[in-house]
Amino acid sequence: MSDTVVAIIGGGPAGLFCALHAVSKERRTILFEKKMQPGRKLLITGSGRCNLTHGGDIRGFFGHYGDNGAFLKPALRGFTNRDLIAFFEERGCPVITDQNEKIFPASDRADDILSILTSTCRENGVLIRSGSQVLAVERSGDAFLIRTDGQEFRANILVIATGGASYPSTGSTGDGYLFAEALGHRIEEVGSALAPIYPEKYPFTDLAGISFDGVTVSVRRDGKVVRKVTGDLLFTHSGLSGPVILHASRFVRPGDTLSVAFLPQKEREEINALLTEGSATSGKRLVKTVLSTVPVPARFIQRLLSTAGVAEDCTAAHLTKEERNEILRLLTDWTLPIRRVGGFEEAMATRGGVALDEVHPKTMESKCIKNLYFIGEVLDIDGDTGGYNLQAAFSTAFSAARSIREKN
Repeated sequence: MSDTVVAIIGGGPAGLFCALHAVSKERRTILFEKKMQPGRKLLITGSGRCNLTHGGDIRGFFGHYGDNGAFLKPALRGFTNRDLIAFFEERGCPVITDQNEKIFPASDRADDILSILTSTCRENGVLIRSGSQVLAVERSGDAFLIRTDGQEFRANILVIATGGASYPSTGSTGDGYLFAEALGHRIEEVGSALAPIYPEKYPFTDLAGISFDGVTVSVRRDGKVVRKVTGDLLFTHSGLSGPVILHASRFVRPGDTLSVAFLPQKEREEINALLTEGSATSGKRLVKTVLSTVPVPARFIQRLLSTAGVAEDCTAAHLTKEERNEILRLLTDWTLPIRRVGGFEEAMATRGGVALDEVHPKTMESKCIKNLYFIGEVLDIDGDTGGYNLQAAFSTAFSAARSIREKN
């Protein structure tokens, strides 16, 4: 066996997948994992079921990574969701697809996925050093010096696969950003993604559990809309959640305001006509009765009227123009100053990371330092819920491994 050493820092899905594909008789492959067992974060994905990837054509994935989907095109095309499914099915793990095209192992057990990754690594000769925390890395001539809490290692090729900073209890504590900076790479601002949003003076605590389909959420900054997202919304006891909020959270910055359109602006005139006609033709009907035909939950209508200053027993005939306009505004543009986005302990992903313009998109190799690779969530990549983040981890890992195998 050659003295060439490939060192991979991080025993999550990206690190394990890269290791098992990069290993060869020409070089030794060592994987460092700070926790006593690798894959801790993988075990909690999909509520323990492991949402591996998403169905459909791989080209449909590109728009699910914020503004950075273009960077992932070579990796996703080079190792698709179909390739990923085939990898696990060939190793005795069939998959199932739910009604939302989310793909899970048929067993609904994330540890079945982890078991395949770890056993395949060991069968192929990967040395997994669990409970071995990397404290620092540095360039040493043409190689890399890796210092752990126990000793030092020298590697010819280094792969940083440490994940992001979300769910730190699983080992994702942002170490990779420090290693990347120490090696001269730029880190884009890191923050929570796929997290709930907590408004100031949250008005829906007692409406927890109510959900809305097809809501449009706008993120406003300095009076301008910087992002608009449409999807399902959920009221919780302390804030807003649901797919539309999780998606929007990656774009929120301190001082931003959230605007929620429970109904599209195009329906504003229809509702206005409904209230106006209600006053003219059946003025004795209560406003809440007139609004009962509007496609939002009845309990929400009650909160809407109280916020608009309309008494519960107000009839259509007594509804003022100002009150009607306020009802319309709240239905189509309910503005909520944002107090904060959920922290890393509850965020499903991390926005920001190693700057993508310093990484080759086809190989994941650094443009700054030869034989240095970045894969998975340590990169400035975060996908939507539904299996997109795990697919990105596996695809970038495969791209790096293929590049490593092709080296002399």
